[in-house]
Amino acid sequence: MPEVKISIGGREFEVACQAGEEHFLKAAAQLLDNEASVLSSQIGRLPAERMLLMAGLMLADKTAGMEEQMRNLESKLGAQEALIEEMRARPEPEPQKIEVPVVPGEVMDSLAEMAARAESMAAAFEERLGVTDTFED
Repeated sequence: MPEVKISIGGREFEVACQAGEEHFLKAAAQLLDNEASVLSSQIGRLPAERMLLMAGLMLADKTAGMEEQMRNLESKLGAQEALIEEMRARPEPEPQKIEVPVVPGEVMDSLAEMAARAESMAAAFEERLGVTDTFED
């Protein structure tokens, strides 16, 4: 079992851990050292036991706050996932009917008849004028 030397609050400690867990121990010790440094700057030098106790309690308080925040976020996430599932389960909306105005057939027939008369009149007018050049579609 490897022994790791850690520093907390300016004091050195040797701690044993499982093989391969050294980096986790060092990261945890760094967190504890950060809290101990805050205590040292605010209160001054404390006995090691008291410093470790207070630093541990400060970390526990932060952890409890983060766990509460995580529970709230998980609750919100669960609500959002439920909403997504509810929306997925909804039936497809009915297609909307859009009415487009349609020109009645008799109006179209009247327009066609008027166009034919206009073309006939234009042809007759051109014939009287003697115009031979006509535009055809």
